[in-house]
Amino acid sequence: MPTQRDFIVPTLGPCAIESPLQARGQMFADESIRVRVKRHIRDEAAEIDTLSFEEAGPRRRLYFNPAETTAAFVTCGGLSPGLNNVIRSGFLELTHNYGVERILGIRNGYAGLNPDSGLEPTVMTERFVRNIHHLGGTVLGSSRGAQEPSVIVDFLEARDIDILFCIGGDGTQRGAHSIQREIAKRGLAKSVVGIPKTIDNDVPYVEISFGFVTALEVASEVLRGAHVEAVGAPNGIGLVKLMGRAAGFIAAGASLASQEANFVLVPEVPFPLEGDGGLLAALERRILTRGHAVVVVAEGAGQHLFTDRKAEQDASGNVGFEDIGVYLRDRIKRHFKERNLALNMKYIDPSYAIRSVPANAWDRILTDRMARAAVHAAMAGKTDAMVGYWNQEIIYVPISTAVAEKKRMSLESDLWNAVLSGTRQPSWR
Repeated sequence: MPTQRDFIVPTLGPCAIESPLQARGQMFADESIRVRVKRHIRDEAAEIDTLSFEEAGPRRRLYFNPAETTAAFVTCGGLSPGLNNVIRSGFLELTHNYGVERILGIRNGYAGLNPDSGLEPTVMTERFVRNIHHLGGTVLGSSRGAQEPSVIVDFLEARDIDILFCIGGDGTQRGAHSIQREIAKRGLAKSVVGIPKTIDNDVPYVEISFGFVTALEVASEVLRGAHVEAVGAPNGIGLVKLMGRAAGFIAAGASLASQEANFVLVPEVPFPLEGDGGLLAALERRILTRGHAVVVVAEGAGQHLFTDRKAEQDASGNVGFEDIGVYLRDRIKRHFKERNLALNMKYIDPSYAIRSVPANAWDRILTDRMARAAVHAAMAGKTDAMVGYWNQEIIYVPISTAVAEKKRMSLESDLWNAVLSGTRQPSWR
């Protein structure tokens, strides 16, 4: 179990520089105010849990002198709506409000922090970021895979980079933590601040990650299309595979948003496939009684069905998954053929199309808040810290605590219960 010590954000040292934001009449965060970790108390007579986060926001005094500071942004891992918005808002906060003049963009993820890549950092300017918030993807480029922390810190020293903003998922944040450990080992005064990016919404202490709501919006439209295809043909099935390696948030959320799904398969529920209580039998009954069905499957669901699954890992350290979408497509077809039942199957995998779109209004707001909060943290000398979103507040959490576990969808949550109510599928628990 975590203790309060696990929620104390490291700092580089005393802050002796007056923030230029004071002259602008900026409201500063009250460091005596904390955001509670636990939102619910099961028994009112029980002792109240006192664990709390540090609230994000600008501080009155800074560790870094803006005029002498160099900051850099790096985007890693897969794409997500809102990456360019984070870059732009972070740049504008640094330049317009703090007066930092030298800001670099690291190209193609952590690979760009290795001189062997031959990738020179981009010197970011206002012209460079002017319109990037309208674009999907990342103007800096991205890649998967770690680099040797000692090589990265050598790079930071050689380029006089004082602050590194690492935008990415849990693998990226683990990398940021390793970089900070090497910095501390050398006794350097450099800040590393993480901004969590995960379209799967599976980073702990981030209730809603940026890009997630956009993904739900686009995915729900795909499900509506799958429904149209399914009802437009006799015994029609629309099978849609969505993102979600370890957590079923997108599959569940998009199903609720569209109100078109009849079966939602998520990593948290190892559903049976065969037998009277399995998916195939339930799907057959649905087709025989209603004539159509929409099946939504998260990419990490059903991995228990692959007995000869290989434990290979990709460049980000993620365990390689078998393609559950293709597997279900073929197995459902075979099931209906064996029973001499006609079937019109439409299989849709929109994953890359969903994650590459520009952010919607909600995610544009969230990226702006997270990016500016990350800048406030770094300028005040906070390090090895990640920006989080908790109880509708932006907070700071130590990266080591954030990457210690994986966030998964609770099967006791309102979200999953709403899915079960809406689909009337078996609970399979």
